[in-house]
Amino acid sequence: AAKAEAEEDKATAEGDLQITATTLKVSSSDLATASSTCMTVAADHEATIAARAEELKTIAEAKKILVDTSAGAVSQTYSLLQVSASSGMRLLSRADLAKSEVVVVVRDLARKHHSTALAQLASRIAAVAKFGAANGEDVFAKIKG
Repeated sequence: AAKAEAEEDKATAEGDLQITATTLKVSSSDLATASSTCMTVAADHEATIAARAEELKTIAEAKKILVDTSAGAVSQTYSLLQVSASSGMRLLSRADLAKSEVVVVVRDLARKHHSTALAQLASRIAAVAKFGAANGEDVFAKIKG
């Protein structure tokens, strides 16, 4: 009876040993995988830290360049107020309206006939009408006679 009991204990212990050996093998494999993954993540983290440090250095250098090149801009006041309407003429009187109509008619003729010469003439008339009469004179006085 004692011998049978000892053999039963031995069989149980051998079964436990086999289970423990299998578990050890699986655990060792899992440990190797975890160690490999951990080393990869650590290397990636180091690369990320180095890249971030390089980015911060580049940003600091760019900020220094911007501050150096725009030092005078800080003291200026900026606004979104529009001073004048696009590049067109301002219509303040009947004469201005007539000048504008002349420019429009010549431009329409240029478009209708696909004429670059008329387009240039319209551009010149617009420039003279806008900038030529700074002192208030009639810019078409020579043409009128």
